[in-house]
Amino acid sequence: MKYLKYILLLLLIIVVGGAIYIATLNNSYNIKRTKLIKAPVQVVFDNINDYKNWPSWSPWIEQDTLTQLTYGNKTSGVGASYTWKSDLIGEGNMETTEVIDNQSINQTITFVKPWESTSDIYWNFKPTDDGTEVTWGMKGNLDFMEKAYMTFSGGMDKQIGVDYERGLAKLDSVIQVNMKKYTITVNGLTAHSGGYYLYNTTSCSIDDMQSKMQELMPKVLAYIKKHNIPMAGAPFVLYLKYDTENNAVIFSCAAPVSDRVITDSQDIQTGILQPFNALKTTLKGNYTNLEEAWNTAMEYIDDKGLKEAEGKPYLEVYQTDPTNTPNPADWITEIYIPIVE
Repeated sequence: MKYLKYILLLLLIIVVGGAIYIATLNNSYNIKRTKLIKAPVQVVFDNINDYKNWPSWSPWIEQDTLTQLTYGNKTSGVGASYTWKSDLIGEGNMETTEVIDNQSINQTITFVKPWESTSDIYWNFKPTDDGTEVTWGMKGNLDFMEKAYMTFSGGMDKQIGVDYERGLAKLDSVIQVNMKKYTITVNGLTAHSGGYYLYNTTSCSIDDMQSKMQELMPKVLAYIKKHNIPMAGAPFVLYLKYDTENNAVIFSCAAPVSDRVITDSQDIQTGILQPFNALKTTLKGNYTNLEEAWNTAMEYIDDKGLKEAEGKPYLEVYQTDPTNTPNPADWITEIYIPIVE
């Protein structure tokens, strides 16, 4: 009996000492993880800002794919919300409270089951030369029982940090896949109306063509902007010669205008396209898929027994501006191949 009293006294000392230790621990927590995602900040921000995208990369929904999700009247921006219910991951809700485009998102998360608590979620976005640095964090305060649980389970950082790391890794993977999506559609025969255009021309190897386009097209657009000339459509490239055997190409970077313009520069000239019949093909996706789009159009011409019109223009029309449309999956390029009537 004497030894039992000592044991009970020792246990009491341990319990009291443990309680005192837990009570002295910091009530506040701030758990965060950061990852560099090789994508424009707008693309990363838009994905996170809309709760409907979360199931594709959430580390918790991954644990229970049968989780019941209910979205609010808004799914993105301030006031957006959603709730979840799962036998495995519990029950709760989240609401967006503050948004600064491409900079930060603040949210409030409320857990209902298996325990009740509320925390602040924050996202920060920092553009870099290599992509976007994304920080995902959660901060709040713990009561005594929550501190006790976290103390014996390894701490908040151990419990939550690994999930944030997993979520950011999945987010990166999802964004990379989404940016690579593309479709090629052969629209069929059409009549191109032609018209005036301003242009500059160069010749180079096919290998250097993209870099030359990036050099010349801005000069045409800058000239138009400087002289307040209204554009009559989307900018385009006019292929004058494309010789794969000799790795040579001659092309013009051009922008359509409503009327003939007398230019004051030797580098920028005025041209005119006569109306012509063409096979139209549309690529929605990155320019890296243009070769496949051209090949698809050429195969269509062969399959349908069509004949290309010699001496007529071959066009690539860029309906989207990458500076305003950061996701390559949303870029739209139209190809026009001249066809004999």
